[in-house]
Amino acid sequence: MVGPRVRALRDAMGLSLRDLAERSGVSAPMLSQVERGETSPTLAVAGKIAAGLELTLSQLLRLDEGQHVAISRAAGRRRSERGGHRFEELTPPLPGQRADVSLHVLEPGATTGGREDPPMHEPGSRETAVVLAGTLALVVDGSRHELQEGDSVTFDADLPHHFENEGQEATRFLAVIAAGLRRS
Repeated sequence: MVGPRVRALRDAMGLSLRDLAERSGVSAPMLSQVERGETSPTLAVAGKIAAGLELTLSQLLRLDEGQHVAISRAAGRRRSERGGHRFEELTPPLPGQRADVSLHVLEPGATTGGREDPPMHEPGSRETAVVLAGTLALVVDGSRHELQEGDSVTFDADLPHHFENEGQEATRFLAVIAAGLRRS
């Protein structure tokens, strides 16, 4: 049934029934009936709901998912390196995915980006970082925050930000980016 999926996606995006109704062009009472399983939407209505949730119809109906488990093998992960900053994407690219997990290594003196680089994340995104080894500084919207091994931090990732390693050893940290989930 599509109803529980619509409800879960709407909740994850922090949308009320009225919000989704405005975004999709489907009335709030119809959305409520779909979510409760009292009616099944036509393909046209399902397409509008999907668009309101920023998904394709296939993503909403999970037509493009062959299975419910996706393993990201170490040898096949997407990797990148720039100026003493290495990272790899731990989550495979899946349709409709709203969160990404990545592992970062910053060499001494390295940063994750330039001080003036624009944010790389969509409006409403949140990021959580966990320091696995070493020390790390987060500079977000002009404010500096010092982190030690074992510390974690969560912040609005749509603000200008970067990480710095001013220590003498390489720093390892995990970053989890949840897209568009910030609630006011």
